[in-house]
Amino acid sequence: RPQHLSGLEIIRDLCEGKLEGGEIGSTEITFTPGKIRGGTHIADTKTAGSVCLLMQVAMPCVLFAASPSELHLKGGTNAEMAPQIDYTVMVFKPIVEKFNFTFNCDIKKRGYYPQGGGEVIVQMSPVKELSPVNLTERGTVTKIYGRAFVAGALPIKLAKDMSAAAVRCIRKEIRDLYINIQPVREPDDQAFGTGSGIIIVAETSTGCLLAGSSLGKRGKNSDKVGIEAAEILLRNLKHGGTVDDSLQDQLIIFMALAKGVSRVKSGPITLHTQTAIHFAEQLTKAKFTVKKSEEEDPSKDTYIIECEGMGMINPNL
Repeated sequence: RPQHLSGLEIIRDLCEGKLEGGEIGSTEITFTPGKIRGGTHIADTKTAGSVCLLMQVAMPCVLFAASPSELHLKGGTNAEMAPQIDYTVMVFKPIVEKFNFTFNCDIKKRGYYPQGGGEVIVQMSPVKELSPVNLTERGTVTKIYGRAFVAGALPIKLAKDMSAAAVRCIRKEIRDLYINIQPVREPDDQAFGTGSGIIIVAETSTGCLLAGSSLGKRGKNSDKVGIEAAEILLRNLKHGGTVDDSLQDQLIIFMALAKGVSRVKSGPITLHTQTAIHFAEQLTKAKFTVKKSEEEDPSKDTYIIECEGMGMINPNL
């Protein structure tokens, strides 16, 4: 689909590679990479294809580029079947930076289904190598915060309803914690089209971040959107892992590239994660093991994902 093709094209451009079979609906491609140069690149899905998925594709490459990169990613910032940009900034970024790199993500314009029209600028410098991570201590939840947003033609009341419904839902399980979910209306010059949604993040005493999110769509009650996000968050808090089920698969490639042993405690292993492990092992010398976490209360479905990384070294630095 357009976002997959845009992802392949930005990688081709980043490393002056060759791509054959790069068209919508193609079932087979041949890709020959060259040297990863860095520099400024634009990827535009021209649809509501997710900018966050474009970022996922490009990030491991630009980390091992010859020079800093600036990526202009265009498409949907808050799209179905993909992390919302708020998730990427609030959860993915602080956790993935534990692999010992940093990046800057500037949301120029938000874009929603069906037209997209959003733009995010990601700036990133290359690294010599990635450090392994050890995310095995959950700690206790210390705060819960988030944002419920509307954009375009939708009234702020919808955001307030989403927020209130989410708070009520969380309150049933967690009574003694202040929950701050800000209702916001995206400024008109910073959003293209009409959209709504919510993201709620729980932060723990050990610095873990777990989230639940949901998007509004025509005919979907705003209370339901808030409750859906709250229920996803509560489900992620129940399993006792240090990452939620959306972050799980996004860390695999970094664990594979890092030097040394990474360990992540997670809830049930998702199909995305199984797929990511399968291909990471095929493409690198990294070795993964997944086993049921022993020290947990046996009723909890908790696993340890362990990886002996390949120790990728950036030849350019």
